[in-house]
Amino acid sequence: MNRQSVQSSNLRSVGYDSVTKILEIEFHSGGIYQYSNVPPNVYSDLINAPSKGKYFASYIKDKYSTRKV
Repeated sequence: MNRQSVQSSNLRSVGYDSVTKILEIEFHSGGIYQYSNVPPNVYSDLINAPSKGKYFASYIKDKYSTRKV
């Protein structure tokens, strides 16, 4: 999956597949995780959030099925 770099102290890059609704996040800590059944608006809101780390913590972390890549 292609990811785009983001300005964040926690997230390094973010990618999204609108067909499978999988959100993929690479963290500065080195881990890459995929989140399942993420609606397109959540991805869009994450990309546009002033603080991507805060948005992730509030709306994505522990809310979707997660798999480490």
